[in-house]
Amino acid sequence: MPQHRSSQSKGPSQRQLRAGELIRHALVEILQREDLREPGLAGVSITVTEVRPSPDLRQATVFCLPLGGGHESEVVTALNHAAPYLRGLLGKRIDMKFTPSLKFLVDKSFAEARRIDELLARPEVKRDLGEHNE
Repeated sequence: MPQHRSSQSKGPSQRQLRAGELIRHALVEILQREDLREPGLAGVSITVTEVRPSPDLRQATVFCLPLGGGHESEVVTALNHAAPYLRGLLGKRIDMKFTPSLKFLVDKSFAEARRIDELLARPEVKRDLGEHNE
């Protein structure tokens, strides 16, 4: 008898992945071309690294970073304040039944990857890993 995994253990569906990329590309275009009158976004270039839509595609979590780093929390606060306006612009650019509500978060994956690289470069870790590779 086949075993069914719970929906919580599954990753995003192909539909969610496609929708996420569609939304990400549209948001990148909006953030590059539109004049956003949000004070925290003035003169800031933003990198949208990933968009994770909910299973029903009505909400989307947008992971982003200001280019060059720094002021991440201020930028994300400004983006969340501008989210309803950005959602309106997004609705004009994407062909989806519903335009998802947007929640912006700082993408911490690059900092986490850097931390792991630093840990792996430590002499005691290199020594321990070397012992296991022999």
